[in-house]
Amino acid sequence: MLRLGLTGGIGSGKTTVAQMLAARGAAVIDADAISRALTASHGAALPAIAAQFGTHVIGPDGALNRSAMRQMIFADPAARQRLETILHPLVEQALEEQTREAAMRSVRCVVFDVPLLIENFARWQSRIDALLVVDCPEEVQITRVVARSQLSREEVMHILSAQASRAQRLAMANFVITNDAGTTLQALEKQLEALLPRFGL
Repeated sequence: MLRLGLTGGIGSGKTTVAQMLAARGAAVIDADAISRALTASHGAALPAIAAQFGTHVIGPDGALNRSAMRQMIFADPAARQRLETILHPLVEQALEEQTREAAMRSVRCVVFDVPLLIENFARWQSRIDALLVVDCPEEVQITRVVARSQLSREEVMHILSAQASRAQRLAMANFVITNDAGTTLQALEKQLEALLPRFGL
């Protein structure tokens, strides 16, 4: 079973590529989705988060109040580390469970869809056999994210500044799919199709 890391900056099209891989038989494990489930209403991480930060970070719907948590992290950078100390072991546990399930189904390729894989490479290095990066120019990322969200250009640039650079991602990639402004869905699929035999799909 090939363990493939999949990453790309915000607005790169990584989610689209993940969906294409899933449609072709890969088991896609979404690290963000796991994290969101842990902090959703009655999520497994909430009791420890409430104990560490106070019940005011839990919203009336029983889920993590992300806005309150963001403000706390902004005011106290050490708060992020305390939050990660709670979340990371639970995420790791879920990742291991989903990987075991994929192996039991004799899946040929398991894809770890991780937005900040390069930024956390030490955690992922032993877990993946190869890295697929979805790449596009920064200006294209900004245009796409502004168009699809309520974020301003400045806010998107702030998010980008906290992520690994395009050059850093490309330097670590084993495989690259280009998704720039002129790339059609068909062209994206064609690039992926060329790589599928390398992934056992």
